[in-house]
Amino acid sequence: MIHSCRLFSWVLLCLTLIPALSAAERTHAITIEDYFTQAFIGDCALSPDGSQVVYVESRWPGPQESASSDLWLVSTTTKAIQRLTFEPCSDNAPRWSPDGQFIYFVSNPKREAEKTSPYDGKRQVWRLHLASSRLEPVTRVAGGIEAYDLSANGRAVYYTTSTEHMIDDWKELRKEFSGLKYGHGVHQVSTLSKLDLVTWRTSVLLDAKRHIDSFDVAPDESRVALISVPDQTLLQREGWSQVDILDVASSQVSPLPDTLWRKEAPSPYGWLLEPSWSGDGKHLAFLVGFDGFPAELLVASWKGGPAEAPQLRRMPRPTDVYLDGGIAWRGMSDEVCYLGDLRATVQVCSARGLNGETPTAHVLSPSEAVVHAFHFAPTAEGDATKMALVQSGRTYSRDLFLQPLTPHANAERLTHVNPQVDTWKLPQISRVTWKGAHGDDVEGILELPPDYQPGTKLPLVVCLHGGPTGADYDCLKVSIYGHGLLPSKGYALLCPNYRGSTGYGDQFLAELIGHENEIEVADIMAGVDALIERGIADPDRLGVMGWSNGGYLTNCLITGTDRFKAASSGAGVFDMSIQWGEEDTPGHVINYLQGQPWKVPAEYQQTSPLYQIKDSFRTATLIHVGEHDERVPVTHSRTLHRALHHYVKVPTELVIYPGTGHGLTQYQHRLAKLKWDHAWFEKYLKPHNP
Repeated sequence: MIHSCRLFSWVLLCLTLIPALSAAERTHAITIEDYFTQAFIGDCALSPDGSQVVYVESRWPGPQESASSDLWLVSTTTKAIQRLTFEPCSDNAPRWSPDGQFIYFVSNPKREAEKTSPYDGKRQVWRLHLASSRLEPVTRVAGGIEAYDLSANGRAVYYTTSTEHMIDDWKELRKEFSGLKYGHGVHQVSTLSKLDLVTWRTSVLLDAKRHIDSFDVAPDESRVALISVPDQTLLQREGWSQVDILDVASSQVSPLPDTLWRKEAPSPYGWLLEPSWSGDGKHLAFLVGFDGFPAELLVASWKGGPAEAPQLRRMPRPTDVYLDGGIAWRGMSDEVCYLGDLRATVQVCSARGLNGETPTAHVLSPSEAVVHAFHFAPTAEGDATKMALVQSGRTYSRDLFLQPLTPHANAERLTHVNPQVDTWKLPQISRVTWKGAHGDDVEGILELPPDYQPGTKLPLVVCLHGGPTGADYDCLKVSIYGHGLLPSKGYALLCPNYRGSTGYGDQFLAELIGHENEIEVADIMAGVDALIERGIADPDRLGVMGWSNGGYLTNCLITGTDRFKAASSGAGVFDMSIQWGEEDTPGHVINYLQGQPWKVPAEYQQTSPLYQIKDSFRTATLIHVGEHDERVPVTHSRTLHRALHHYVKVPTELVIYPGTGHGLTQYQHRLAKLKWDHAWFEKYLKPHNP
């Protein structure tokens, strides 16, 4: 990560070539410890001349730490790589200056001897001058920055900061007793500032009385698009977010008309995300996401100039594609691109035709790969001709590729960040289908042991993805949720893309609305039965696991049937009324159950596993949850544990991870989950003793 300039000077001279991708012999059985040897590539940015790609690489530095991320650089011609940053912190969001001399990014380095910025652990903007190896902080804002953007000409950095604001009649009492916590009335609101990189003077552009979640500066810097909400809580994004356009010269803010994503939307609880200006500044793209309904790509166009009212429209998507974010414009064209889920893959998709033609939808990366991120080389005119991709396949995870944007061109692999995987005995990964609740096809990802022989019956663990607006993908994953590791221990792992999953069309996605703990459960159990009928799964050794919505479905399955011998329920909902009342995104519950608890009480009870428990319950259940989980509060897991351990009296363990939210971010917490899960399934499913 960030390091002193003295040490930096010689490190940047060290170049490493990617090892030749020879066919190594696969002799190593994957272990729990192997999980922590993996590197993960996140964001990437292609240089203006297309000769280099800067990317973010995350690793686990040691057993007492959280993962840290560094910036790396790779040549698109020689494939030489070099590490750019070194401190144990989080480096992210790399951006190139237009001349290719600087790389800007955000980082939060913390040094014990330093008590002030930029080494106090707060997020600041930094930049690296490649030719001189000079690394310097760009901002030194007390308390750190939130979002940032680099102007198109590279002469200014824009950023937001937050301050506390009290807005109601009781603010004097709130100030007097500021040590207390309040349900509302004390908000974090945003200030948008501009730092001139020539004069190094800062000016405040907007002192908002709302919180700015994200923003994008127009290429000519005359306007800034803002996604804003009344306060910083996630709850306020559900139906209260808006798209604002700041006119920089007049300081006037004008919200875009919201009819398309409010009155004419399938739900009023949409989330607005990712504002992005086109290269010519005539169009602004953004997306609206919903729990349970298809996300939409929306574009506002100012064809007559910024003084005129914009035209707003929904953009088409390729058949069955679910819009998964990552909005970016292809060079100076009117083609807006994004990541799209498509049948257990993720592709780069686009919409064209904003300048008079009828918009059309396209897939730019037709392959069986799973794309996690992409970036076009900036261009002053015309279309971008190539893009950098972070993608995974069945034998590799998250490497960097270069994709020419010409017909029938193949992507070229640039990195090989996990060479140790070449010796691992990988699971046999395949897609399987079966007839679901409506007699239509449901698909899932099946992982079998590396040496599996057809006709052998295995203990089966059903691994359920979160969301439910999400999917399991057809690629190599070695994760804390069973992927890769359980098959190496002799289990079959089935990951169903049940009703409500993304990438199988709008109807398949939305059919879950009003039918939770019903239709998707039928889809999942039909998949289990299909594997039993095909001679793969042993019906007497069935297990189930999941996290978040996967934990909820685990709770639904084990309270609805006695067929599962063991379960690992992670951060799972147990009572929908509690979930609506405590979680940070209650619109999720309202969408799926089609109302608040007092309006549809029967739906809340029918979808809650709590009310399905019977005295005959027999599934040995391991429960995981973060102590400070705001998405699925710990109350659910405590209630499940009380019911099973104290009253039904079945084998049950509750593991609470201190100081942790909805996801496990610490090495020791992830190690604990892995070891508990493996020991639990080993005891109750006996993979090596059929």
